[in-house]
Amino acid sequence: MKRTSFSEMPCSVARTLDHVGHWWSFMIVRNAFYGQTRFREFQESLGIAKNILSARLKDLTEAGIMKKIPDRNGSKYSEYILTEKGWDLQPVLVALMQWGDKWEPHESGPPLELLDKRSGISIPYQGIRNTEGDVIPREELTSRFSPAAKEMLMKKAAE
Repeated sequence: MKRTSFSEMPCSVARTLDHVGHWWSFMIVRNAFYGQTRFREFQESLGIAKNILSARLKDLTEAGIMKKIPDRNGSKYSEYILTEKGWDLQPVLVALMQWGDKWEPHESGPPLELLDKRSGISIPYQGIRNTEGDVIPREELTSRFSPAAKEMLMKKAAE
């Protein structure tokens, strides 16, 4: 079944979902954050069908989120590594994980604890922060359309 493309939508969330909106895509990216690089590692750890994994890895590489490179140890197999664009998804993954730990917890508790490598201290809830690093309470957060979005909306209204 062909999915609808959101690539032409002005919404950043919609365009992002065009690349990582399939649940397997985010699971692959998650495992890449954990250090997996090989097709076989992804396939075995996720229990994903090979054809689905191939399609998702192709999508992720075409989107510039992962890069396919020759094996660094000289094996005939390739590796899939995160690009800078891929690593920039880490805060999104952490937000999903923290949301899941709060709202969809496993009976035995959170499966993973994020730690600051330097101090060994657990990373607190990330939330949306101001320039001083303080979490902004949701009732104090607002948004507005950018000038480009306003212009787009006016053009659509005129059509």
